[in-house]
Amino acid sequence: MSERHDEEREFDLRWAEGAEHKEPSARARMLAARWKENPPGPVPFRADPEHGRSRRRHRSPWTSAALVLGIVAAVILLLGYLEFRAPF
Repeated sequence: MSERHDEEREFDLRWAEGAEHKEPSARARMLAARWKENPPGPVPFRADPEHGRSRRRHRSPWTSAALVLGIVAAVILLLGYLEFRAPF
């Protein structure tokens, strides 16, 4: 009889969302237990701008666009020159 009773139950999202208490996920419980003894330190939202510049040189967007357009123009000219010189 209990199997038939279980089949008659209908669980939908409204029923689940209407629950007063939602159990946290296993990861949330693990982090809460870990942070209780050793809380995490503050983490900056974004990296310090000076830190990123030390590894590479910063180009302006116009310089990058001009570089790309120059390379495209050079490839087009090279292909045109090779087609002009082709014997067939």
